[in-house]
Amino acid sequence: MSVVDNAIYIDGKRAAAPASLDRTFAELRQCPDQGRSFCWIGLLRPTPEEIEAVAQEFSLHGLAVEDTISAHQRPKVERYGDVLFVVLRPARYVDSVEIIEIGEVHLFLGPDFVITVRHAEKPDLAQVRQRLEREPELLDNGPYAVLYAVLDKIVDDYAPVLDGLQADIDEIEVQVFGGDPGVSKRIYQLSREVIEFQRAVEPLSGMFVSIRERLQDTADDADVELWRALRDVADHATRVLERIEAFRQLLTNALQVNAALVGQRQNEEMARLTQAGYEQNEQTKRISSWAAILFAPTLIASVYGMNFDHMPELHWAFGYPFAVVLMLVLGFALYIVFKRRGWL
Repeated sequence: MSVVDNAIYIDGKRAAAPASLDRTFAELRQCPDQGRSFCWIGLLRPTPEEIEAVAQEFSLHGLAVEDTISAHQRPKVERYGDVLFVVLRPARYVDSVEIIEIGEVHLFLGPDFVITVRHAEKPDLAQVRQRLEREPELLDNGPYAVLYAVLDKIVDDYAPVLDGLQADIDEIEVQVFGGDPGVSKRIYQLSREVIEFQRAVEPLSGMFVSIRERLQDTADDADVELWRALRDVADHATRVLERIEAFRQLLTNALQVNAALVGQRQNEEMARLTQAGYEQNEQTKRISSWAAILFAPTLIASVYGMNFDHMPELHWAFGYPFAVVLMLVLGFALYIVFKRRGWL
């Protein structure tokens, strides 16, 4: 049996730690004042057979048991007769890989029992149990005191997650304005994590209302104090949700700013390429112009350089000066034409 801890509490104090669930059930029924007595059984990664055994022992509803076996449930509160079934989604920030891990905790609360089922090592509910055992006045409120302490622990553990997200967003802002090409992928990844985190926290508001309404029906002063404590935890959860909403907005803004900066850099690159193309075109025109100017005298020289006996002006006395002048005139004429067209 994956029992982490198993104890019976009377008047807020640990009275017994039975060796088996059968003994727990039997000893609980023998308590002199069952209204102020209850057992708390903590399970870690139980098998379906182990969950079924606990369900038979405490007459748990089949649908709730099925949810516990399948896990991966959304946060919720459901009532099956006099048993309350609560699903919570704790979270922790893994700094080494900069990701958020979302866990799952199930609680069954009956008139005289609490069963906590964890599917991961975190959160460590042993700390919750130790805290309650140090505060017997609080623990004397029964199963709802355990629910309050677990909720308080889970909501408090959201604070380091928020700090980790804040650090990631600060880094993203530096990456955005630093022109990091991989920042868009990181923004999308972090946005998905924030959305998952929001899904774990958002249902708590309605859950607190249901739980407090149940406690508010009692006239016991201790229950009133517990109701106030739950309201304080609900306020903390609301502040957590508000920060998550702010983070989503910051990430949305970061994505928009990054898109604008990428577009601006692309426009600047296009302008640079256009300018480079223009300058290259100007150079090409200059080279082409000088090539054409030099081609005219080269053509004349090549024609008159042919070794033919019968050529016009070949034996003419003014043939050489005429050829030179013709070269200069053609070259100058082409220079004027290209200069007027802006090629030179």
